[in-house]
Amino acid sequence: MGRSARFMAVLVGLLLLVSACLADGETTTVPPQQAHPELWITVALLLLFMVAGVCGLLLFLRFRRAHTCLKNVDDHNVTMLKVPNGDDPTYGGIFDEFCTSGSGTGLPYLVQRTMARQISLVECVGKGRYGEVWRGTWMGESVAVKIFSSRDEQSWFRETEIYNTVQLRHDNILGFIASDMTSKNSSTQLWLVTHFHEMGSLYDFLQYSSLEPESCLKMCLSMACGLVHLHTEIVSSQGKPAIAHRDLKSRNILVKRNGQCCIADLGLAVIHSQFNDFLDVGHNPRVGTKRYMAPEVLDESIRMDVFESYKQTDIWALGLVFWEISRRTIINGIVEEYRPPFFDLVPSDPSYEEMKKVVCVDQQRPRLHNRLHSHPIMSSIVKIMKECWFQNPPARLTALRVKKTLSKHDHDSDFSINKLKQDI
Repeated sequence: MGRSARFMAVLVGLLLLVSACLADGETTTVPPQQAHPELWITVALLLLFMVAGVCGLLLFLRFRRAHTCLKNVDDHNVTMLKVPNGDDPTYGGIFDEFCTSGSGTGLPYLVQRTMARQISLVECVGKGRYGEVWRGTWMGESVAVKIFSSRDEQSWFRETEIYNTVQLRHDNILGFIASDMTSKNSSTQLWLVTHFHEMGSLYDFLQYSSLEPESCLKMCLSMACGLVHLHTEIVSSQGKPAIAHRDLKSRNILVKRNGQCCIADLGLAVIHSQFNDFLDVGHNPRVGTKRYMAPEVLDESIRMDVFESYKQTDIWALGLVFWEISRRTIINGIVEEYRPPFFDLVPSDPSYEEMKKVVCVDQQRPRLHNRLHSHPIMSSIVKIMKECWFQNPPARLTALRVKKTLSKHDHDSDFSINKLKQDI
């Protein structure tokens, strides 16, 4: 018998004893009509103190047990979480050791909190309205730490919720490690710890880098693969609901060392499951980026209760990101400077009204340089862009169709390269 059960048995015994004494007193010496109220008050207080004491003791034992479990996590589990070395770190040892079908993508929560407290922040690598991104070190390995501002805490809650409940492990989705709420300098900090990619965001990368058509194709295909994984519901023991990003843009896409990309920032994501019949749009009042908003979002004609609507807005934004990459792709020795979508039609921080006039009223689209039509890979990407920008949302391509079209060109490109090597 455990300690809790023994204490309860003692308490019950004492109650029975007091009841017996009171019963004897009533039948032999004190008539009912002459009962002393002082006696009942004393007995009631005695019982109250006894119950409070037992409850306090049970709470103490439970707290000590929880503290022992946390100490075991500190002393044992975390020492096993050595991140493996590699050219493009996968942090696979963490996930393989701790993740199960019931724990989502990240580590068990106690391990997440313990690990976050062992990270040393090294340098700030990015700032924005959301907060800051730092490169940190943990057990000799680099990790990215996104520190959310207090006004964007709903995005932190949303990303933490999604990463801890949904299996999102994919080469083209930013790898999640841990989430924690810490207190520093008497203020609360909201941390999201992820894989670190030293190349930075696609937006930063395109400022100083130009690409060959084959590299452009590789980047575009990797983004399409990531978006297909997000948009697809997987029904299995380790399945996932369908997810729409809602804020896809070059700043929310990271470049990996191998030339591929991974999609980041799920703070505005929408979750849908046909299998369980639910649509979860979250509670974040923040909206997406105006420059990347689809016509139906700008003119408020989007059907908010239909999940397909959100997927179609992602496709619109995907076409704009493809356009950004294509400008920085060299064809016939010609490459353009980096510019954001609609740079020549709206100011640097456009309003809803300005974007709505350009996209909905005038139905303008980003301009495409003639050189893009002279290369087979780029002409195909241009065709995909145009089919991502249809005014009518259902007419746009799906992420899977974009992936299949690009995959065909990627296969043809590999075949041509291998044939050229054989000829040489």
